[in-house]
Amino acid sequence: MKQLKAGDRIHLVDKKERHYAVTLKPGEVFQHSGDRIEHNDLIGKSDGSAVILASGKPMVAIYPTLGEYVLKMPRGAQVIYPKDLAMITVWGDIYPGARVLEAGIGSGALTMALLRAVGERGMVVSYEVRKDFAETAIKNIERYLGKVPHLAVRQQDICEGLSMDSTEEADGSFDRVVLDLAEPWCVIPHVVRVLRDGGLYLSYVPTVPQVVQTVERLERTRAFGLIQTFETLLRTWNIKGRSVRPDHRMVAHSGFITVARKIEPGPLTTAGCALVEDVHVEEGNGAGERRPIDREELVDETKRI
Repeated sequence: MKQLKAGDRIHLVDKKERHYAVTLKPGEVFQHSGDRIEHNDLIGKSDGSAVILASGKPMVAIYPTLGEYVLKMPRGAQVIYPKDLAMITVWGDIYPGARVLEAGIGSGALTMALLRAVGERGMVVSYEVRKDFAETAIKNIERYLGKVPHLAVRQQDICEGLSMDSTEEADGSFDRVVLDLAEPWCVIPHVVRVLRDGGLYLSYVPTVPQVVQTVERLERTRAFGLIQTFETLLRTWNIKGRSVRPDHRMVAHSGFITVARKIEPGPLTTAGCALVEDVHVEEGNGAGERRPIDREELVDETKRI
């Protein structure tokens, strides 16, 4: 039986299933909307226990799942939603013992998912430019997972880090590369070197122009094939007696996930590889001259879509 201990991060959940994050400290008091309960009354109780606040309001005290924790933890940057964390770990094939290169640690949500997937036999090397983001992420990670010796955080630009001679980032030293950056295409030339043959590349971006440039750069390297891009839409359902219907709100678009595999140059690295400068459009009614489409024209068109 798991018991709530001092120093633990727990959630109190009310009857409307709203979560309130609490770090248990002896002698302190949780207060909300004029109601209260002492931390001492929570410490020692079993995970999932019903507790009563001073006014008689009932709540449940639980250890949060990773998906629940990331939505309530302190944020430096926008977190990746649980629906996307789940897809990233499966489509990125993050397995026990894998060596994963990550860039863009943000608030640490994705990093925690990667760390749990690789296990203690694996390794996650994460690059983050901003010191405040890195510090917030490390606090969030250690509060939930404890000390994690299989995590190495490097506060520098990943392109600079991968350009330097390093035994950690030697050729083919990573099994998986996961990028949560605004411009992942800038890192792809370096990824070709440090990702092992057969390894998987995965990036997460929010907009169409970003994903267009990412896929174009992957194709241009002629080192990646089996490229796929998708988004995940999550719709929950209300099921209460004879009332069965979708909920009125859903978590729809949050970002595009692009996955590619590093393979030898061949049919799978050149198929469907129409670069922007290779695409032509007809002028006027189609009887005029064919001309290369301009990159800005493509980006403007995607914004209109």
